[in-house]
Amino acid sequence: MSTIAIIGAGPGLGAAVARRFGREDYGIALISRDQDRLDALAAELGEECEECEEGEQGVTARGFAADVRDPNALTAALDAAAAALGPIEVLQYSPVPHKDFMRPVLETTADDVVGPVEFSVYGPVTAVRNVLPGMRALGRGTVLFVNGGTAVVPHPDRAGTSIAFAAESAYGRLLHDTLAAEGIHVAQLIIPGAIIPGHDKKDPAILADTLWNLHQERNGFRHFADDLDS
Repeated sequence: MSTIAIIGAGPGLGAAVARRFGREDYGIALISRDQDRLDALAAELGEECEECEEGEQGVTARGFAADVRDPNALTAALDAAAAALGPIEVLQYSPVPHKDFMRPVLETTADDVVGPVEFSVYGPVTAVRNVLPGMRALGRGTVLFVNGGTAVVPHPDRAGTSIAFAAESAYGRLLHDTLAAEGIHVAQLIIPGAIIPGHDKKDPAILADTLWNLHQERNGFRHFADDLDS
């Protein structure tokens, strides 16, 4: 069984991606800070199955709690996920930034930048370095970064995420260029504004289809879910 690890898994985009990859028989490793919520989501996904025979399970999902700002905890969660579900072939890094990362630029101190950098730089670097040996052993892999519009156009009222997303984008692009020859694809999906249920481009299920297609088509680094002014 192939495995996708969704870092920042929750009831919106994370659950939609779990369902989309689960339909393709991927095992799903759900990673976020709250183990109880992860367990509830994994149980919900396991009960969802439109074509299962009686007694069969839906999506194979398990939760592994970790704070992305704690490298040791994130490493332990990814190790546990690989041990339980098999080598991680797809890594999605999509945790939602904290509101206190979004301060106006002239009110942002050096201390205010620490959290965003831990969240959007140290976290991705920790995660990628953990899963890369397994992808290399498989001879294939995909890393998907999901970011807001400030990764492309910095916003003066959201200095922390603007700075940290730019750094995450640079890291992702370097990985894309360096790992392509090894059969490991790295892509970034920019979602301007909020994820909106029912939206023709930013509904969670539609975004999950987009991420599945990025994994399958393996074409280019940066992609946009919608226009930047949306």
